[in-house]
Amino acid sequence: MKSLVCKICTIKLVEAAYARAWWFRLLREPLRAGMLLLGRIYEADLDAYGVGSPSCRACPRLTKLELKEKSALFRFLNGIVNPYFDRLIERLLEERELQEARDFAERAVLSEVKGKNYEKRA
Repeated sequence: MKSLVCKICTIKLVEAAYARAWWFRLLREPLRAGMLLLGRIYEADLDAYGVGSPSCRACPRLTKLELKEKSALFRFLNGIVNPYFDRLIERLLEERELQEARDFAERAVLSEVKGKNYEKRA
């Protein structure tokens, strides 16, 4: 089983960005849909990862990690889009929101987050 180590919670970042900028969803959702489609095409095995919290089961990072291993096309596209996407998130959110996402990820990796906080795939 592969271990999932996160430094920042993607789900928390996306929730905060959606609340801060209505148009962020219009930008992110097509990218997410494309990633999920590639995940199905390349048969991403999300159950291969041992997660520390049920909250992490809904994380898109699982699909992303699998695609980085299995798809040269995804690695190429991610190399182009991800740096801009990361900068956009950092500009949209306040340092407090970024720190909350880091703290949540740290607790989740240590299995300190209980319950199913995120049922839907973010």
